Amino acid sequence: MSKRWKIRPFDSEQVCALEKAAGVPAILAQLFFSRDVTDPQAVRDFMSPKLSSLRSPQDLPGCAETAERLFDAIQAKRKITVYGDYDVDGMTGTAILTKAIRILGGDVNYYVPNRLDEGYGLSNDSLKSLADEGTKLLITVDCGISSCEEAKTAKELGVELLITDHHMPGPELPDVLAIAHPQLLRWDGKYHSAHSELMRKVFEECQTDPTREKPASYPFTGLSGAMVALKVAWALGQISAGEQKVSPQYRDFLVEAVGLATLGTIADVVPLIDENRYLVKHGLDSAILNHSPLGIQELIRVAGIKTDKPLSSETIGFQLTPRLNAVGRLGQARLGIELLLTSDAARAKELAEYIHNLNDDRQKLERTIQKEAIKQIMEQYSPDDPAFVLASTNWHSGVIGIVAGRLSEQYNRPVIMISMDKMGLKPASGSARGIPGFNLYDALEACQDHLVRFGGHASAAGLGVTNANLGAFREAFVDYAATILPPEMRAAELLIDAEYPFGTFTLQTVQQIEQMAPFGCGNRRPILCTTKVYLDDAPKTMGADNRHFAATFLQDGISFRAVAFSQGQWVEQMAPFGSGPFDIAFHVVINTFAGRSKVELHLQDWRPS
Repeated sequence: MSKRWKIRPFDSEQVCALEKAAGVPAILAQLFFSRDVTDPQAVRDFMSPKLSSLRSPQDLPGCAETAERLFDAIQAKRKITVYGDYDVDGMTGTAILTKAIRILGGDVNYYVPNRLDEGYGLSNDSLKSLADEGTKLLITVDCGISSCEEAKTAKELGVELLITDHHMPGPELPDVLAIAHPQLLRWDGKYHSAHSELMRKVFEECQTDPTREKPASYPFTGLSGAMVALKVAWALGQISAGEQKVSPQYRDFLVEAVGLATLGTIADVVPLIDENRYLVKHGLDSAILNHSPLGIQELIRVAGIKTDKPLSSETIGFQLTPRLNAVGRLGQARLGIELLLTSDAARAKELAEYIHNLNDDRQKLERTIQKEAIKQIMEQYSPDDPAFVLASTNWHSGVIGIVAGRLSEQYNRPVIMISMDKMGLKPASGSARGIPGFNLYDALEACQDHLVRFGGHASAAGLGVTNANLGAFREAFVDYAATILPPEMRAAELLIDAEYPFGTFTLQTVQQIEQMAPFGCGNRRPILCTTKVYLDDAPKTMGADNRHFAATFLQDGISFRAVAFSQGQWVEQMAPFGSGPFDIAFHVVINTFAGRSKVELHLQDWRPS
């Protein structure tokens, strides 16, 4: 679908002033302006992220209390279970806490629900089974903040419960020993959800009375679940050492944990700014390559990832974490955690190869489901509809989230894909993906009368709905979307950072742009554009099923190879316009092959000039 190009305006005098004050090249100064980073010191800090800039775990709401309770259980030799989510964020966070407890001598095992049979988060059945097996203290990773009923069950069973999570807290917090969560507010000596009735009243009183004590919040709420687990593990090490500095053995473990938390942070698509940037930069440059557990080393090997230079967030996000994610999506997340924890080289190799093959199966499933979903859209919706709610009994619940994400990007619509139980005995399981300007969590909350459950973020969420309520939910969700997304917002907007001619993109310039990495959510790779380029040869498709696009573009005697992933249809769409001229929008990257580096374009969009 055609996109609306929006090239960010800039003031050349301000860009020049920032260039001089911050000591960065002109193109970087303009790119920082496009991100509203205009303070010279902020630019310098951004360009030199330091792991030492991570905030103390004592600053994270509930982290110190959680670590203290956990340390007491370790010392008392009580049986501990780390209960994690089945995605990469949950698996890496679970591995971090499990290993931390083991190093400190704790009696610990881990549990992750089967995505297909049990669904997301804590369940009363799993709590009962773990209690029967002797669990005395259970600590969650990447889940639990909305598990109020399950917290009551744990208390009845005599299982003490600690929660570490980063998902949106609801109005009521679970009644547990302690909660570590970046979005909690500290007020009157306790932690509260911003959505609670008490906090609403406090906020109202603060508006009318400037002298009233204001609730304290954590400076950065975008942490991943694995990062929260890392902070708790860090605090555990400090408690064990009796000081801020942890023991040498524990420090080595924390360096490994930084690599694991980097995987979880990238995979969970949280903003790569602030603390996440400090963590991920160090993880990519050093921790993953030099201090990873055996399982990650083997997974890097089978994925064919080159290790002769620092990793990129794109390499992790497109080549490594999807393989780890596949085991969770296909109901075998325990194998993923075992891969992260095993010290047996042969077992690590065996697990990595199995997971690699499982990922191939996942990709085949995705392609089949995507074709069926597009067919549903064509048959059941018009181009003017503001959202798509799609359902089938043939769709694997573990992979519909990935397909929903691709379709939401392709059509620039919120997309919900629902896997229905063939017998109609269980509620259907759905995955939702949103677009900028549309908060999925708020949308599902508005439609909650039709749902069995829901939870998640503004851009990604999960839900449960009965077959009987599916039609009513579909209608309510689409109606809600219509009120939030006017017609002009249904055509995707392509935000372009700057316009430059081909002659700008020397190897040195592109290397300077790469200094802004790691790129991802909150710090996207710059999108640039140029006008009036010509095809130097006929475009071609490439890759499996001819899925990708490749061409060479020419402008004023300078040519660059351009590729576009999953856009093979552009070959046919571009044909009526001959050799051009075209306007193109692209990422500019460095492609290194056989020891030689050259500039390459990753095409994001095109249009006839």
